[in-house]
Parts: sequence; C-alpha cells; structure tokens
Amino acid sequence: MAVARHILNIALIDDLIKSGLLVQSAYIGGAWVSAREGRVVDVYNPADGERVGAVPALSVDEARIAIDAASEAFDAWSNTLASERARKLRTWYELILAERDDLALLMTLEQGKPIAEARSEIEYAASFIDWYAGEAGRLGVEGITPHLENRDMQVTREPLGVAALITPWNFPAAMITRKAAAAMAAGCTVVVKPAPETPFSALALAALAHEAEIPAGVFNVITGDAPTLAKMLCEDSRVRALSFTGSTRVGKLLLEQTVPTLKRVSLELGGHAPFVVFPDVELDTAVRDAVAAKFQTSGQDCLAANRIYVHEDIYDAFAARFAAVVAKLSVGNGLAPGVEIGPLMHEAAVAKCQQHIDDALSQGARVLHGGGSHALGGLFFQPTVLADVTEEMLIAREETFGPVAALMRFSDEDEVVRRANNTSYGLAAYVQTKDGARARRLSAKLDFGMVAVNCVKMTGGPVPFGGRKQSGQGREGGRMGIEAFTDIKYVCTRADV
Repeated sequence: MAVARHILNIALIDDLIKSGLLVQSAYIGGAWVSAREGRVVDVYNPADGERVGAVPALSVDEARIAIDAASEAFDAWSNTLASERARKLRTWYELILAERDDLALLMTLEQGKPIAEARSEIEYAASFIDWYAGEAGRLGVEGITPHLENRDMQVTREPLGVAALITPWNFPAAMITRKAAAAMAAGCTVVVKPAPETPFSALALAALAHEAEIPAGVFNVITGDAPTLAKMLCEDSRVRALSFTGSTRVGKLLLEQTVPTLKRVSLELGGHAPFVVFPDVELDTAVRDAVAAKFQTSGQDCLAANRIYVHEDIYDAFAARFAAVVAKLSVGNGLAPGVEIGPLMHEAAVAKCQQHIDDALSQGARVLHGGGSHALGGLFFQPTVLADVTEEMLIAREETFGPVAALMRFSDEDEVVRRANNTSYGLAAYVQTKDGARARRLSAKLDFGMVAVNCVKMTGGPVPFGGRKQSGQGREGGRMGIEAFTDIKYVCTRADV
C-alpha cells in the first residue's frame, strides 16, 4: 500500500511540474529565482510525510530584491487605468478557474485538506479576484460641501505603495487572493510571503499571474525562513502596508516590528468562536451546522466553533445526535474519495488536541466520540466530541485549532452571552434560534466582528472579514478591504482663480 501511494504521489507531482503549476522557484520581478548555493526549504505532504518538493531559502538580500522590483513597478501600475488593472485581474481569475482541479490537487498534496475542500477554496480564492476587479473602478472622488468662501474641496483615495502580504498554511490560496486582489486593484504592488509549509499554492498563483501578463514586479512571491523574511518586510520603509493572517502571538510581534516605519497594518488573527444553540431550533439542522462549523478544514480554521453552547433543555439530545454524526466523518488522505477530515499540519497540533482532551477529562468532561490519535497514525487525529465542558478547562479558554468539539450547557440568554464574550478573542460567533427578536439581541450583544445566524457559511468577496479585541485589526474583503490599501488625499482649491 505504501509503495503504491508513493508511486501515485510521484506521478501526480510530475504531472503538476509538467503543467507549470508546481514551481520550485521564487517569483521576483516577473522572473523565477533560486537561492545562491542552492539553499532550499523542503515541503512535505502532511498525510504521508512524503516530500512534495523544495523552494528556495532566500537570504534577506535576495528577498529584498522583491521589494526593489515592487517599488520599481509601483509608479506604472498605480497610474494604469483602473479598467486595465481590472482586465488583468479578470484574466488571472479566469486562468485560476480553468486550472481549479490541478490547483486543488496541489493544495491537497502540500496542505492535506480533502480534495473537495481544496477545490472549494480555489473557487473561493478566485472569487476575491473577480470581486476586486469590479471594485478597481469604484475608488472615486468625493466632494465636500465647502465651509469656506470660494473653495472647491475634494477627497481622493490613492494607492499606498508596496504591500507585504504574509499568509498562513490553512488557506494557502484564498488568504493570498483576498489580500493581493484588493491591493492590486487599488494600484499597489505586492510581495507575498507564504507559509513555509504551503508555498506551492502561492507560486502556482504567481505562474498564472505571469500567464495573465500582470506586469513584472506587481506580484512577487518570496520563500525562505519565515521570521527572518517577515522582519525584513516589516523594517523596510518602502513597504507601506503589511497584511498578516495567522496567530495572535505572531501578529503582535509583527505589529511591534512595524512601529519604526509606521506602516498601515491589517491583522487577521486567532479566534475562539462560540456556537450558541437555543431550544427552539430544528435539532438535526442545528447539529448539521455545528458539525460544519467545527470540523471544516479539520478544525484548523480561525472561524471554527471552539465552544458549542447548548441550552439545557435539549443538551442531551443534541449531544447524542452530534456525536453520532461526528462518528461517521471519514478520516484519511485528502486525495482519497469521500474523505472529510485530513491530517493536521504539525506534531504540535496533535499534541495540543491531546492536551485539551486530557485536561478536560481530568476536570470531569466526558468523551462521546474519539479522544486521541487516529489509527492511521502520523498527523491524523480522531474527530472528538467532549461533553460537559466547563469554563475552567483549557479548551474553553484556548483556541484548539484541531478536530475536537467542546459541548457546554447553558440555561438562559444573559448567561450564555456573558460566557461567550468572556474571551480575549472576537472574530466570529454563531447563533441558532428561530426567534427573530432573540437573534437580533444576540447579534447586538455578542462582542465579535462577525455573527452568523442559523447558517455557517458567511464569508466572501463583498464581506468585511475581521474581528475585535485580540482577533486583529482592520478588515479584509468588501469595500473596506480595498480601502485598507489606500491613502486619503484632500485637495482644497480656491475656485475664483
């Protein structure tokens, strides 16, 4: 079996190399670049540990050439007609959709997520490019009613300059396009630093940007040691905007490193989402939504429902049905048909899942399903359901980032709002109720940047994605997403001259 899988992986990788989508070079100034002396970073498939390929381990000096290229390209790109920028973006969008199957295959090989999820992410990633192609021409001039005699007053938005985009491994395509399409539509040039675990999705996007004839230097991808290259991007004064998606700990560090150059900084950080279920719901629907909210991307998602609060009147029935659905989730290599839960990305993620389970059990929680590493071994973990979780347990206080669901009882609305808000995070929350007035109250009272009522999917191109408190600052997506890459200029002109 292992030999057959190895042969299959080699064949798939060879086909992707021949297609031009699996590129083992950085992309700087419209050219493919290797590191001096052949220094590389190996990339492995988390499902089986096999090597997918390698990318250059660029030095700071080598990576800084990307900022040179982006700086040199900025004047021409920012002065390109918005309609022409939009045309280039739409060509890029169409090429991505045309290659969605191979891009999904590449993502599954390096990230591990099930192929169906990977294909959905490619379509999601492309949608941001399409959206911002439309927004490119909408950054218009605003007039101000003058408060001074003989004055004409206008406000315009101008592109900031070079934007550095540092992206995570859990959504290796969509987190790039959500940032890059907004920046490029506004007239900025970008330097992308993808996660070292998943660089190939970023480089495949670069290959298609090249094919779309996006000008050299507008879209660049650098690879190598993440902390070193991120520090370089933070400290270079030519980089005027930094957008980061990742952990709160790293986000704080990057924010500190940008202080000397006073960059515009957008941070999309951790989450600790509550999922609140009231007794008036249709039980099977609420269970289905809770499973989707918890186990998407194998739980490795900042939007994942980390705390599932269920009203005491339906708690036992909900817990039984939820555990039964979770028990049927298929775990395995993301390339296999029907797989719903892939591997975790790191040994540390496996260890954290087990730590949260062991801590909860030691304080009185019960395992309804799962509870440890999967029989497949490696980075596979059983989808797990913990019942009777309380606020004192680690899983109620920390983001798990894995396939472990925590079920918690509550008795009344005020109580659950207080408990749900008792966190330093404020990204997303979910509410399940048929009571419209209650839904409006909860939406107002929950201290989170985004609230989904009776649904799970809520993000997309038009949506201002982002959170409160230590879940970040700024918004990505929607009109606010493109405005983040612009500066406001006010012009006051004496009208009688």
